[in-house]
Amino acid sequence: MGRILALDFGQKRTGVAITDELQIIASGLTTIATVELISFLKEYVSKENIELFLVGEPKQMNYKASESEAIIKPFLKKLEKEFPNIQIKRVDERFTSKMAFQTLIDSGLKKSKRKNKALVDEISATIILQSYLYNR
Repeated sequence: MGRILALDFGQKRTGVAITDELQIIASGLTTIATVELISFLKEYVSKENIELFLVGEPKQMNYKASESEAIIKPFLKKLEKEFPNIQIKRVDERFTSKMAFQTLIDSGLKKSKRKNKALVDEISATIILQSYLYNR
């Protein structure tokens, strides 16, 4: 059984989370500059057995696609081209950034550390992955 890798795709940064081999536990992996994402994924996939990419799907409150979707669509095509043997699924990512920020507050991080947007992106990817595991 391969791992599941989740992406909280952003214009500048992308949060990355991964499961264990049994697809039970979701863990934050890193946040990577989006311009370096494909090369990062190539290297990571060469070392790990990835079965599925989960990519956050930003939606508005009325379930219509967010404006960010226009940025994500070209990335999805590139991802599919680079990794034709790995399935790609989309997961509703509404509220994940707010949930991630609240997680930082609840964990007792100081205000200066909570400003770390890269950490918020990584936690958001983990929340996306965890919600997928819970609901599948």
